[in-house]
Amino acid sequence: MPDLGKADRTFFDEYIYPNLGADRDDVTLGPQHGVDFGVVDIDGTAAAMASDPVFVLPSLGFERAAWFAFHILMSDVAVSGLSPTHLSVDFNLPPEITDEQFRTVWETFDAEARDLGVSVVTGHTGRYAGCNYPMVGGGTAVSVGDFADLVRPDGASVGDEIVVTKGPAIEATGLLSIQFESLMREELDGAAVDDATDRFYDMSPVRDALTAAAAGPVTAMHDATECGIYGGLYEMARAADVGIELETDRVPMQPGVEAACEFFDIDPWISISEGTLLAAVDPAGVDDVLAALAEEGIPAAAAGEVTAGSGLVVDGEPTDHPGVDPFWGTFEEYMGKQSEE
Repeated sequence: MPDLGKADRTFFDEYIYPNLGADRDDVTLGPQHGVDFGVVDIDGTAAAMASDPVFVLPSLGFERAAWFAFHILMSDVAVSGLSPTHLSVDFNLPPEITDEQFRTVWETFDAEARDLGVSVVTGHTGRYAGCNYPMVGGGTAVSVGDFADLVRPDGASVGDEIVVTKGPAIEATGLLSIQFESLMREELDGAAVDDATDRFYDMSPVRDALTAAAAGPVTAMHDATECGIYGGLYEMARAADVGIELETDRVPMQPGVEAACEFFDIDPWISISEGTLLAAVDPAGVDDVLAALAEEGIPAAAAGEVTAGSGLVVDGEPTDHPGVDPFWGTFEEYMGKQSEE
């Protein structure tokens, strides 16, 4: 069976990249594997855009699930450094969702969009046979702003420092611990489980990215989603054709993460970490970026540097891209265990 999760670079290069439609001069940043967003030049104004699934997990509760779904859609475009401005969203809903459940989802989207200054400009909504949770559609978020404020994903330069917010496995911890909380409580100390479930509302890098970009100078940003911090840093290095060295003992580790990852037998460093921002920062701006993040209550540290060469080095050892994120297989495995109870 093919690996679950996002397509790897081999698949991307063979099936996707050769077939990108018309070659237009206004596309200033097109699709690349592991790059969060693209950019179109509209008469000198930058329009950064990114598409993602609408991920709604009813077991989280529809309000909480919708919060996360909305922030997934905003995350990739926020690392452009431009505040999200517009959203197009498509809901392909399972037949069993009720009107009231959808009302909760959509009113949560509305509240979060208003808070960020995002306008919904178009979309589609319907119930269809064969549609199942949690992937119930897709959306495209857009950030419109000045090119001078755009943080390109390939902008990391030799000598920059690497700032990491929150630490590894934020999403893996937050989602798995809430979904399978009862199973965890059978074996783990209650305080550790509480800490793990508290990671849920850490699962958005939007505030991290906009705060860091405003404090600057930030040269590149990436959301550490599938394949986690190691995968994200490898992709940052490849995009800019540089090397990145990481010291893991300098990376913040949030309460509950180690206990949850040990319980689920996953490596936190290669596990999905929506909410963790990876930023390359000019050394002159590192203190300002860290201070701005601290003022917002976002844990962060300078944990590495950009070097000449290529690829990722972790604690002195060359480290390849993980390729497959353990989250998806673990999620499927524990869904089976939960249904047996």
